[in-house]
Amino acid sequence: MNTITVAALLLRGEQSLRESPHAERARRDAESLLLGTLAQNKAWLMAHADACISHDEADAYSERIERRYRGEPIQYIDGYAEFYGRRFLVTPEVLIPRPETEHLVEKAIELATSFAHPRIADIGTGSGAIAVALAHELPASIVTAVDLSPAALAIAKQNATRNGVADRIRFFEGDLLAPVVGEPFEIVVSNPPYVPEADRASLAVEVRDYEPAQALFAGPDGLAIYRRLIPEAFHALVPGGCVAIEIGYDQQASVQVLLAAAGFTNIVFIADLQGIPRVAAARRG
Repeated sequence: MNTITVAALLLRGEQSLRESPHAERARRDAESLLLGTLAQNKAWLMAHADACISHDEADAYSERIERRYRGEPIQYIDGYAEFYGRRFLVTPEVLIPRPETEHLVEKAIELATSFAHPRIADIGTGSGAIAVALAHELPASIVTAVDLSPAALAIAKQNATRNGVADRIRFFEGDLLAPVVGEPFEIVVSNPPYVPEADRASLAVEVRDYEPAQALFAGPDGLAIYRRLIPEAFHALVPGGCVAIEIGYDQQASVQVLLAAAGFTNIVFIADLQGIPRVAAARRG
């Protein structure tokens, strides 16, 4: 019976992906998919290049390569994503957590240090990555997570349980802050949809065709959610409370106007590692 080695299977996967739209990442993606198939790490891979792979494992790897060839994100293929040092279950029902969003978590943690027991609302929680990270990093906080999608909330609840903070997060289904209207918060945090509809065609296939549109697009200019969320956040916050939101490329000026119009002061913007303003934060006087 013919067998194939780890090295040969990896090469075959890489060659297949070199014909895909993601050719520049062919080697890295092929390796990542193989590690997921075999449930091994890179050190094992380097030490066992000549090891033989079973037919079932080879078939499973080929199927994963084909999914990636069509553009499916590796995180959906693997079923998880890493965020803020923790692992999160992800499915096509939720947006894949991005490294840039860690800047939002860091800012929220910084703002929360002003309060002994901060009540934090994560609006549009998706996978629950932000809520879980904050609950883990701020043990004195009380976190509320809201999302319009019941399917997303189911994933978020699983992630809270998997990361040991399920008893510290409340979950509500609904539109923005509507499910908790009248409740006071010290922090409102959100990574809302902010991609303009006009940009849909220019997005990468793996984003446009696989991630949930409801979590991506926000009207013609990408500001539709901000126009509703920012005033709602102002009214939900206690005096001295803070809002922190992720923003899209070239949205700083527009978001600043919206924050000021709602009554927020101390408006600041935090850039990502590429120098692009990524997070807006402000305080209710």
